[in-house]
Amino acid sequence: MELSEQLTILEALPFPERRRKLGTLNEKEREELGTHWKLWARPAQLPPAGDWRTWLVMAGRGFGKTRAGAEWVRAAADADPGARIALVGASLPEVRAVMVEGESGLLPVCPLRHRPLYEPSLRRVIWPNGAQAQLYSAGEPESLRGPQHSHAWCDEIAKWNNVSERATRAWDNLLFGLRLGERPRLMATTTPRAVPLLRRLLDEGGDDLAVTNGRTEDNAANLPARFVRDIRRQFGRSLLGRQELDGELLEDVEGALWTRALIEQCRETEAPELVRIVVGVDPPASSGGDACGIVVAGRAMDGSAHVLADASVERASPERWARAVARAAGVWHADKVVAEANQGGAMVESVLRAAELALPLKRVHASRSKAARAEPVATLYEAGRVRHAGTFPVLEDEMCGLVAGGAYQGPGRSPDRADALVWALAELMLGHSTEPKIRMT
Repeated sequence: MELSEQLTILEALPFPERRRKLGTLNEKEREELGTHWKLWARPAQLPPAGDWRTWLVMAGRGFGKTRAGAEWVRAAADADPGARIALVGASLPEVRAVMVEGESGLLPVCPLRHRPLYEPSLRRVIWPNGAQAQLYSAGEPESLRGPQHSHAWCDEIAKWNNVSERATRAWDNLLFGLRLGERPRLMATTTPRAVPLLRRLLDEGGDDLAVTNGRTEDNAANLPARFVRDIRRQFGRSLLGRQELDGELLEDVEGALWTRALIEQCRETEAPELVRIVVGVDPPASSGGDACGIVVAGRAMDGSAHVLADASVERASPERWARAVARAAGVWHADKVVAEANQGGAMVESVLRAAELALPLKRVHASRSKAARAEPVATLYEAGRVRHAGTFPVLEDEMCGLVAGGAYQGPGRSPDRADALVWALAELMLGHSTEPKIRMT
């Protein structure tokens, strides 16, 4: 039977039956048909019907978003020699490593007889028929001002840099230039996070937006069974699991002290020169219970605070979490370790001293609830006086679960990481201390 006839028959089969049929092919036949994406793709990985302008694939990790994006670009290039395609990622290294050269990127998915030429120095991909793709970084919004495109693939838009609204400016500049051809189209692939760009896209998309959702397990046939089992066992239906595995866009809790949008507004790529660094610690009541919250933060010369690291450990013995505290203090050259002593009192100090005798320790006692203690710290965020030098997913989930005057609604039984953050920032910003020596990050 000719290849074209085989393709016609296979494409007409329902997806499960098609997968079974493909599994019976020998190695040579599989190699020949391996680059025919419509035969292997799940329906959710193929462009939806309709006259959409933007196709958003918002799904869990391992769903197959990158492969879907690369194949969509490949199809556009094959169909139109005049296609001018923008490839936009969080940074140029990520565009190259994931979207172009990655295992599911443009170069590997194209058959050898029609593989494009990649010119790294020009940040350009050229297909044999003349279609072209240009690489862009969302961290450089001005690079998208001016160029015109017929298609665009934007990868992991929820992790684009939000400092100074770079993500939204990059998106807007791209849209202004998406004006070539009769039907300019854009595909965006991402694991969801409640960042301003993604929320705006969902709120304003209307009839021009087609959305595909999916879970990690949807692609279980192409993932190691142990990975799927272990990752689900570890994260389950926690907030992080719902976001990273189930592809849910988590909504803000009503009355929460922090919103995800507020935290994103406080994001920075790196901290400035710091004059003081402290480690906040919320020790667990038992080794088999809650996590030991360990958060590192510093104060800059202008009086702003900067969250540097979440070094928290879970289900740790006293010796283990004490060593983790000492290690964080040593790595960051902390001036002070602020540890809550409500649970254990002097025992907390003795455990920490056993791990590091010279630890610059300060014991604090909580007289109010965790949410009440967090309120003045949340006010610092609203005033723009605290920045996050990086992304701390579990810590930030806990922060967004603290409700003023209400029960905690975040992951886990207790906001241990968030409490450690509060102790650290309260020491830096709400307490009184002598002027320390300057430290560098």
